[in-house]
Amino acid sequence: MSDAYVECLVAAKRKPLMSFLKYLTISLTVVCGLLGLVGFYIIWFIAIALGVGAYFLSVYSNVEYEYLYLDKEIVVDKIFSQTRRKRFATYPLEKIEIIAPLKSWHLDSYKNRNFKEEDISSGVEKQPETRYVFYYNGEKKVIFEPDEDMVKILRNAAPRKVFVD
Repeated sequence: MSDAYVECLVAAKRKPLMSFLKYLTISLTVVCGLLGLVGFYIIWFIAIALGVGAYFLSVYSNVEYEYLYLDKEIVVDKIFSQTRRKRFATYPLEKIEIIAPLKSWHLDSYKNRNFKEEDISSGVEKQPETRYVFYYNGEKKVIFEPDEDMVKILRNAAPRKVFVD
């Protein structure tokens, strides 16, 4: 059993379509609410439905990922609007084939294979690149963005699987 414990929080890039839909539903809610005040009472139901939709769009458009390393497992939680938390995935370290930076030469042997891809990073390409990739159980390619402490702990736990180039 490993005594290492590290957590890392990464805010995902906001998608423009979600932001557009959020502001569109808010403005339609206001318009329908004003029309309901004029005398069109049936439009109140539409305004209420649009208001509920605007609430859920605002909650699900602000997403953060929390990576937690404990006991040779990487646990990923998805946090919505800093209020709701949902367990996204758990990755045992023994089923991970390789962990390397996104543009590493160590990943060349995996380029021609087809994997289901999951991006749980910020989605922003930085200079220097801080995102990493790991291949899980021969079926998933996971892009994530750990901090330096997490990479150091992962490298200590599995030195033959983790590369930092």
